[in-house]
Amino acid sequence: MLDLTVLPGYVAVIMLFLGPPGPDMAYMLAVGLEGGRRAAVKAILGIATGMSVYAAAVVAGVGQIARSHPSILDTIRILGAVYLLWLAYVTMRHARRAISGHTDVPAGRWYVRGILVSITNPKIILFFLAILPQFIGSAENPGLQMAVLGAIDILMEVILYGSIGVLAGYFQARLAGSTKATAVLNYMASTVYVVLAATITGEILLA
Repeated sequence: MLDLTVLPGYVAVIMLFLGPPGPDMAYMLAVGLEGGRRAAVKAILGIATGMSVYAAAVVAGVGQIARSHPSILDTIRILGAVYLLWLAYVTMRHARRAISGHTDVPAGRWYVRGILVSITNPKIILFFLAILPQFIGSAENPGLQMAVLGAIDILMEVILYGSIGVLAGYFQARLAGSTKATAVLNYMASTVYVVLAATITGEILLA
């Protein structure tokens, strides 16, 4: 029913996409620096949830609508840039609170942030649209084949980028006792959010 012979080539393509530093990797680094290891785990699970939505949309054929109407993707990207700027503002405010000794951040926020960052990253759905159909192979059930391939991609991103976030969180935990260090880490995270927002905006303007 499934064609598993395509997996080596498919995994190699995924590594080519995930290996170089990109927005998702930078975001997970920022989350780890800002909120620590638990925040990174919750954030990557949120990203996985958002990716699952896009993967399901492609399998269901909804992704073809986005491909036919590029303006939809541009709108999503603009919303994503605005959201990242809001995260930068919130993180900077958190840094200022850290200096005054207040460092609590609502625990559930990290998962929701991950979902929103993933959903507002249309590159994910473009990846699924461009790559998944190329690895259907001789599968008797193309829909199931693409669903499995999508799950593999999500799992690999969770492992790779989740590890980066957890490592950044380990670094954050080592400095958690210092309010100044905590503030610096949060300012660093805020800067990453701003750079990501600027990158997205630049891509839209140059397209």
